[in-house]
Amino acid sequence: MSNQNEEYWGMPASTYCTLIHLSQLTSLLIPGLGLILPILMWLMNKDKNDDIDRHGKVTANWLLSLIIYSIICFILWIFIIGALAFFVLGALNLIFAIIAAVKANNGQLWVYPLSIQFFKV
Repeated sequence: MSNQNEEYWGMPASTYCTLIHLSQLTSLLIPGLGLILPILMWLMNKDKNDDIDRHGKVTANWLLSLIIYSIICFILWIFIIGALAFFVLGALNLIFAIIAAVKANNGQLWVYPLSIQFFKV
């Protein structure tokens, strides 16, 4: 199914997988883009490469989990702890995306801790 020399959006699969993880951080520049871009990158090439499909699934699992955790934090905002939890979620998202990107660049799949498995890898 996958070809080692095939390129996706002009880059090798390992670089593309790395960018799937790093694309989450685009929300720092444009709110919401970090949810849309990684999913779009995954959906456009998931059938062409097994690695892209696996990295896309773990990223999608984390993003969906992050949405659920954010809703919980919003509800807890009235108890003040939600504000702290939002800060922790933001830090975890940044740290997890960087770790996953480094692992992807080395050809490894890293499953995000705390992510709910909506899509089986």
